[in-house]
Amino acid sequence: MELSSVILTTGGSVGFFKLVNTGFNNLPIPESACRNAWKWRNISTSFVHSVITGIWAVLCFFLHPQMAEDLIETHSAFSHALVSVSIGYFIYDFFDMVLNQKLTQSWELLFHHIVVITCFGLSVLSCRYVGFAVVALLVEINSVFLHLRQVLRMASLAASTLYRVNSMINLGTYVVFRINTLAWMTRWLVLNRDKVPLLAYTVGSVGMAIMTAMNIVLFYRLLRSDFLKSSAREAKKEKEM
Repeated sequence: MELSSVILTTGGSVGFFKLVNTGFNNLPIPESACRNAWKWRNISTSFVHSVITGIWAVLCFFLHPQMAEDLIETHSAFSHALVSVSIGYFIYDFFDMVLNQKLTQSWELLFHHIVVITCFGLSVLSCRYVGFAVVALLVEINSVFLHLRQVLRMASLAASTLYRVNSMINLGTYVVFRINTLAWMTRWLVLNRDKVPLLAYTVGSVGMAIMTAMNIVLFYRLLRSDFLKSSAREAKKEKEM
């Protein structure tokens, strides 16, 4: 893809997710979520992005399996467009948080978005490592359940069967599509050190280290919130009985 196509695709993505967010503003919101309507719309928009890019990333490897053998040079226009669309989403979400949320509440995600935009941006502009970026987007499969978890909590459905089922699927996909994917990407980067220029290797290594640390912390928070605390509450009820 030429630079003009990249700019057009990325800009179109920013506009698309803005429209999605506006669309959610016109839909009914659960009463329990009305006190923070912006967060409801933001998470719902993120959910849409995860569904689209998660499916898209799988299709990229299904339709162009050669990319799995060469994550540096081999890619299709379909894959390149996926990474450009994701950059557009992260740019949109970055400014949505900057304009609507306190920095103390969003600095972790803002930092995450800066790292992703930088790494993905280098990939689409150089037309290299697109396959590696698509592998990274496989984590969005887990993000579907991660965002659904937040939606259910905001809708006061944290005690529902749907929430408990989603929590188990969320934790399982977290291990498979986040932790395992990050571990595989780190291993790939180390094994292909000689094929990767110093700048790209440094950016990739720093980005992977940051993503790994953030995901380990998030995994602990999810485990504590959805399983450890609930187990403690059940044990307390049994003692009281």
